[in-house]
Amino acid sequence: MIVTTTDTLPDKQIATTIGLVRGNTIRARHLGKDIFAAFKNIVGGEISEYTKLMAESREQALDRLCDEATTLGADAVVGVRFTTSMISQGAAEILAYGTAVTLEQD
Repeated sequence: MIVTTTDTLPDKQIATTIGLVRGNTIRARHLGKDIFAAFKNIVGGEISEYTKLMAESREQALDRLCDEATTLGADAVVGVRFTTSMISQGAAEILAYGTAVTLEQD
């Protein structure tokens, strides 16, 4: 599956546009990690636990987007974007979305 943030693919021709596909996940913080993050907030620096949590969330959302596109028979997803929103205190949604397309075969 080809996934790109651009609307076109170099050296590839889009044959059909299938439509919008998306994948999301909602993750909550972990109390133990919050305590460590509070200490890190005092001294400064990257909070690697949250960085890892967000990276895993983005990958899961992207995997779900690809699963939906594959189910619809797509060869690629173009115009991929990510967005986040707070669901409740300590929980956030990561949403990946784009346009599923089929490509002309060489």
